[in-house]
Amino acid sequence: FTSASPTAQNTSSIRLEPGSPGHPLGTDQLGRDTWSRLLYGGRTDLGVTLIAVVIPFVVGTLLGALCGYFGGWFDMLVMRLADVVTAFPFYVLVIALVFAIGTGTTSIYIAISVVSWVAYARIVRGETLVLRRKEFIDACRTSGLGRGQIVLRHVIPNTASQAVVYAMSDIVMNVNVIVTLSFFGLGIVPPTPDWGQMMSDGQQFIMSGNTWLTLIPGLTVVLFSLGLSFLGDGLANVLKARR
Repeated sequence: FTSASPTAQNTSSIRLEPGSPGHPLGTDQLGRDTWSRLLYGGRTDLGVTLIAVVIPFVVGTLLGALCGYFGGWFDMLVMRLADVVTAFPFYVLVIALVFAIGTGTTSIYIAISVVSWVAYARIVRGETLVLRRKEFIDACRTSGLGRGQIVLRHVIPNTASQAVVYAMSDIVMNVNVIVTLSFFGLGIVPPTPDWGQMMSDGQQFIMSGNTWLTLIPGLTVVLFSLGLSFLGDGLANVLKARR
């Protein structure tokens, strides 16, 4: 889609307007191609987002299934820990953790995972509490299957669909989190292209009339989030029709 480098600087082509020859979306304050940075930044943000969703999805689904099936002290301990995490606003806790750990993708993975597993655990736990009373679960017990086998083979596969639906909306939230962190200088480390960093760099030129430097990545984030939201709604409808 582009042959231009997202990091190559050209001081003779600084802040070219969209539609300029060779630069369909113009250039930034360092002469870097905006279209190229937009594409590479999307790849960066989406890649970080997907990994940041997979980790809490796996951890939360497993914990939720174990809590819902076994109950007892383990369920109480995990749910109280979940209450402590949800007592803090999501964005505030993630930003605080990244600020404490340091910038970079590893810090983002850790911060989001520490906070996001709670939603998956509660969703799967609620589904498991209903599922464990089903007749086929009783049949599994009487046939001699161990509790661990029942959880892995029957409980998780039959309860994870709701967690998958939530994961689509979680991707949208995580994209916004990563963009916000990068906007404040706590996310992706430059010179790696990133939508939040593009908006942060461009805001200082708004008053001089170079609004596209901030407007283009901002609209991209909005359209990308809307697209993922519609995809999530469609996936939810498909899964509901199969249940």
